[in-house]
Amino acid sequence: MDSRTWSFSDQIAKKAAQIRLLALDVDGILTDGSIIYAESGFQVQRFHVRDGLGIKLMALHGVETAIISARGSMALEKRCQELGIKHVFQSVGDKLACLDELLVELGLSYNQVCGVGDDWVDLPVLTRCGLSVTVRDAATDMAKYVDYVTSAPGGKGAVREVCELILHSKGLLETSIKAYLQPQKIIK
Repeated sequence: MDSRTWSFSDQIAKKAAQIRLLALDVDGILTDGSIIYAESGFQVQRFHVRDGLGIKLMALHGVETAIISARGSMALEKRCQELGIKHVFQSVGDKLACLDELLVELGLSYNQVCGVGDDWVDLPVLTRCGLSVTVRDAATDMAKYVDYVTSAPGGKGAVREVCELILHSKGLLETSIKAYLQPQKIIK
């Protein structure tokens, strides 16, 4: 059933199987990193719909998502509401301290976190997480510090790829796909 050709080590699969929290940066991860301002000054961001379904699938299988962004945006707030993401932290100066507090609240440890970021500001978080991921088009040398680099660029389905990697490693990807073959169980 699983038609993707997965190319990651057994060590990454073991790390991914332990994940209970997906901690995401926004610009360059959920978006392509572009910021568009309308003449009114209103900010526009573009999100990939497949990333959203990946996040929802993770939630159905007990994996929570946290957004930790150095910037703030009303568009992000709206997208998180649509996806049911409860842990949304915007305009964060110290991402690691923010994640530390969330882990205490949730009773989780860093080995249960998959961190996804694309720039140097994300390194303090990524180097602590049980599974660290960056995107194909990340900043210089990011790949040196992470476990996995996505095939997809940021904002173009990279988060969905990470979600599928985790679900695959937990043995849940095929179950997720099969749910769509039964129309009464479709996840929206």
